Amino acid sequence: SCLQTSLSIWGWGSLGLVLFLVTFGPFAIFYFAFYILCFVGGGFVVTLLFGKSNSEKYLEQCEHSFLPCMSVGIPKCIEEMKREARPIKIDRRLTGANIIDEPLQQVIQFSLRDYVQYWYYTLSDDESFLLEIRQALQYALVQFSARSKETDWQPYFTTRLVDDFGTHLRVFRKAQQRIAEKGDQMKDQAEELVDTFFEVEVEMEKEVCRDLVCTSPKDEEGFLRDLCEVLLYILLPPGDFQNKIMRYFVREILSRGILLPLINQLSDPDYINQYVIWMIRDSNCNYEAFMNIIKLSDNIGELEAVKDKASEELQYLRSLDTAGDDINTIKNQINSLLYVIKVCDSRIQRLQSGKEIDTVKLAANFGKLCTVPLDHILVDNVALQFFMDYMQQTGGQAHLFFWMTVEGYRVTAQQQLEVLQSRQKDGKHQTNQTKGLLRAAAFGVYEQYLSEKASPRVNIDDNLVAKLAETLNHEDPTPEIFDDIQRKVYELMLRDERFYPSFKQNVLYVRMLAELDMLKDPSFRGSDDGEGESFNGSPTGSINLSLDDLSNVPSDETVQLHAYISDTGVCNDHGKTYALYAITVHRRNANSEEMWKTYRRYSDFHDFHMRITEQFENLANILKLPGKKTFNNMDREFLEKRKKDLNAYLQLLLNPEMMKASPALAHYVYDFLENKAYSKGKGDFARKMDTFVNPLRNSMRNVSNAVKSIPDSLAEGMTKMSDNMGKMSERLGQDIKQSFFKVPPLMQKTYSDPDHCRVAAPIDDNVDDNIPLRVMLLLMDEVFDLKERNQWLRRNIKNLLQQLIRATYGDTINRKIVDHVDWMTSPEQVADAVKRFRDAFWPNGILAETVPRRDKAIRMRTRVAGKTKLLEVMPDELKHIIGAETTRKGILRVFEMFQHSQLNKRMVYVFLERFLETLFPQNKFPELFHKLHSRSKQMQRYKQRLHSTQAPSLQK
Repeated sequence: SCLQTSLSIWGWGSLGLVLFLVTFGPFAIFYFAFYILCFVGGGFVVTLLFGKSNSEKYLEQCEHSFLPCMSVGIPKCIEEMKREARPIKIDRRLTGANIIDEPLQQVIQFSLRDYVQYWYYTLSDDESFLLEIRQALQYALVQFSARSKETDWQPYFTTRLVDDFGTHLRVFRKAQQRIAEKGDQMKDQAEELVDTFFEVEVEMEKEVCRDLVCTSPKDEEGFLRDLCEVLLYILLPPGDFQNKIMRYFVREILSRGILLPLINQLSDPDYINQYVIWMIRDSNCNYEAFMNIIKLSDNIGELEAVKDKASEELQYLRSLDTAGDDINTIKNQINSLLYVIKVCDSRIQRLQSGKEIDTVKLAANFGKLCTVPLDHILVDNVALQFFMDYMQQTGGQAHLFFWMTVEGYRVTAQQQLEVLQSRQKDGKHQTNQTKGLLRAAAFGVYEQYLSEKASPRVNIDDNLVAKLAETLNHEDPTPEIFDDIQRKVYELMLRDERFYPSFKQNVLYVRMLAELDMLKDPSFRGSDDGEGESFNGSPTGSINLSLDDLSNVPSDETVQLHAYISDTGVCNDHGKTYALYAITVHRRNANSEEMWKTYRRYSDFHDFHMRITEQFENLANILKLPGKKTFNNMDREFLEKRKKDLNAYLQLLLNPEMMKASPALAHYVYDFLENKAYSKGKGDFARKMDTFVNPLRNSMRNVSNAVKSIPDSLAEGMTKMSDNMGKMSERLGQDIKQSFFKVPPLMQKTYSDPDHCRVAAPIDDNVDDNIPLRVMLLLMDEVFDLKERNQWLRRNIKNLLQQLIRATYGDTINRKIVDHVDWMTSPEQVADAVKRFRDAFWPNGILAETVPRRDKAIRMRTRVAGKTKLLEVMPDELKHIIGAETTRKGILRVFEMFQHSQLNKRMVYVFLERFLETLFPQNKFPELFHKLHSRSKQMQRYKQRLHSTQAPSLQK
């Protein structure tokens, strides 16, 4: 039945389809589908139109129900926009000085043009917004100018600026010391120095650390934005400041367009090095200073840059086709370049191998040192401080203090008697009073050092002491009354093994030689492989002697040395003309024979002669060096005569009998004839002592007057002198002890830990009022680390600086400083600074392009040139006051401090912060800066360490 039903359905369906196709045709099915689609689409369109009309009616009802009619306001706004914009009048006066306003207006115009207009005109042609920004900037500048005129800038330039620089240098010095104590060579030294620097900064500043601002560009930009926004809040009217769009535009222009590029340039080490070279451009580079920098450099990049440049010059010289006299000049230049390359290679190898050595320790172990007589030590400021330190260690300080006290007494007594004689000639008689004062002073010296109750007491012949006491009781004291005992004390210090003889074997003696620039650096006589250095001679003919070889040469009787001057010539070095003698040296032993040439000046012969005649007194009567000639000493006939005389001198010196008579002489001879630059030692010191001993003896008067607090002469008033003279010797002895033993310390006003505080503490009671003395003493303290030396030297330096300032400027120096500060802040100088800023950022009115970073090799050579210039410009007088080694280290420390951009940024930001604190004293900028730097990681770690150390004590 199911099958029948299915067949019936299919049958009827087929029949219906056939009838449909027969009736309507074969395309009827397509028409049918089209009709259905049109029906559906029409229904959709009708529904959409109906819904839209209903929605519009509903919105219109809502609009009339909740919102007021605005038919008047919109047309009015449209009408206002169609009107012609009225010109905004801007007052172009800013500071009240036309010479300042003109360049300032140009800076504002260039800033708007290059930072705003270039993109603003793509959005709108309306200039009212630009004029509003310009007006806001001008208003801020007017307020800034008004504040500047009301500010006293003298404390900022003479106190705060110097204190901040001194603090920065102290932090750097402490960071260097901390890294040296760690001695970790594996880490990146530059990165570790920066981290350690900010660790020390937070320990010193206590409440602020600028590590994030100086090391993170993102945080630096945020700091400048916040700072500019605060300045705009202070300088702009409230209405303009509330306009966020305009405020943000001005803030970005100031922070990112002006301040950030300026700070980056000022903190760039390469820019600072170029500026240093430009500042001392009139000074010619000295070859000796240059070689000292190479030998002292611990930066492999510097050495490689110098070596590459020397190799480049060497290739150029070798490519020249020269003949005649030019050949000798080219050869000398080539040999000098070879010497520079060899020194650089030796230094690089030593640094890479980690075999850096301490010259002082090496010289102390080497044992061959120059001898400085005791009488020279006692009159040399630098040498005396080391002898003081040694005498303190051995317990013999009383003898030295007595000798110095007697020197002071003699000088003062002579001064008083001379004044007394001059007054007697004028008819003024005060003989008894003067003699009474001298007697009181002499008794004071006796009681302080020679009496039974003296502590410590000078141990000397009792008969001499008794004779002195008898003289004091019955005769008038004279300036020479202590001479016999002083002579005995001098002999005791000279002969006693505990004092001067042992001092010459102590490391303090070696350090003294280094400060006197008499310590030769043995590490540069040969490289690690024993190969010596060549100078002005063929590199293949260099002496292959190490330190051990040189020390053993005199004991080898088979070694024969012959030398003669083969040629003479005249050299010109940076305008200085001098004669040069070419010495041909032959060295023979049982197995080999060597020959080389070395070049020496007459001054080298002179220094060498003085050195050996002081070491070997018997040679002074045998060896006679040809005398000097002041005029026409470059004449050819004279040079030939001197060549002949020097040859005779050399032959007598190299005579085998002479060498046998003085076996130790061979070492000095080999050193002089070695194929390298001659390093002046004892001879240099002795030659300079002829010039400086007499002035130093005269300056002993000033030293004694500084040590004792008495008037310089009776001309200052007999009444004042009578109050002081009675206790002169007691105060003198106590003053020496206090300054030496630091009880009480020289700096009365100080914090509990002066090494971990700012340097803004007063230097001394009578120094703060003297602006230049305060500045100079503070900078010398920090640059040369004088606080680590004994206080006798520091007090002596303070006295010399006072005399120098008084002699140079008189008593009106502070007034002159104030006048100079007024001149620095005058309209002319401010206008000049604005013009320099404008020309630097917009040369010829066009925004300066970012200067590409110079090649590393060029930057390294600039560093070497900068250090050489600084060492060259340092006066020799400074070396004689504080020591050559201390001077060299201090100058190089300051230069090294400027070679780190992060640290330079820190100093720039400190100066900027102090500037704003001075300009806006009532706006609590210190608190603001503490908040801006509060996210410092170093500060957070410091607080954690502080909390961890305080927690146990609180629990107890």
